[in-house]
Amino acid sequence: MSEILVSDDPMLDPDVLAGALPDATIRTEPLPDERAIVAAGSDAAALVVDVNTPVPASVFEQLPALQIVARAGVGFENVDVKAAAEHDVVVTNVPEYCTDEVATHGLALLLDCVRKIAEYDRATAAGGWAWEEGRPVHRFPDTTLGLVSFGPIARRLRERVRGFDLDVIAYDPYVDPEEMAEAGVERVSFEELLARADHVSLHAPLTDETEGLIDADALGAMQDHAIVVNTARGGLIDEAALADALADGEIGAAGLDVSRREPPADDSPLRALDNCLLTPHAGWYSVEAREELNETVARNVAAALDGETPPNRIDPDLDWL
Repeated sequence: MSEILVSDDPMLDPDVLAGALPDATIRTEPLPDERAIVAAGSDAAALVVDVNTPVPASVFEQLPALQIVARAGVGFENVDVKAAAEHDVVVTNVPEYCTDEVATHGLALLLDCVRKIAEYDRATAAGGWAWEEGRPVHRFPDTTLGLVSFGPIARRLRERVRGFDLDVIAYDPYVDPEEMAEAGVERVSFEELLARADHVSLHAPLTDETEGLIDADALGAMQDHAIVVNTARGGLIDEAALADALADGEIGAAGLDVSRREPPADDSPLRALDNCLLTPHAGWYSVEAREELNETVARNVAAALDGETPPNRIDPDLDWL
């Protein structure tokens, strides 16, 4: 009988796993670090984790029964995929379960920042009734949206904004310019994107190459009314530099669904800024997306434990790993 160890996260539903794997033993434990995984998983054939559970190389060295690490989500930067392959452990993810949700959430953050919805709401709830509370508000059409990375979510966002008459540019060194052109997107360098974009939306994975990509220099290169939206990974942004840029009026606003530390510290300066909109890493969520996530994780685990190649196996030979 196989044992499946599941990290203690509300987005994971062990009952779905149990339905797909009726002969398995499923245990749910808090797994905040390597030590917790090793202590709880000595007999585990499968490990199901969220983004906050780090799975370094040492885990594979200490858990000889492990066959699969199933990441319950899109990103898998918390799992050492190459080390897993060296120990014949397959790593899977769920690449497209929330593409629509995150694209929609990103657009909602952008529109809120453009139209100052949250600021108007706070002022009105406090007893005010003044259009001036949101000044300045600029027209949305005929502005430029810059997409950092052009993967599935960025492409869906591009579709979402077609009716707004935006110019859309993108920086992604791994996507062919002709492919972008077919989607109505101009391929530009990172430097050109920063200089031209009125709105910068981040969609890149978190890698050594992209860690801290939006730093003080990048923020300084943006227009002073620019809006930054991040629905990808908090580590893409130097948050101290962002807080300074927002406070000093170096950029216009930010809409963040992710942060480097989740939740942000109580004393994070981003919490206190009126021009910084924060949501609690909720962009992925809908009832349907959560169901699809759990069902796909269950299929991935079932395939691996049956000796088959799971449909969402991560290739350990990816160039950027």
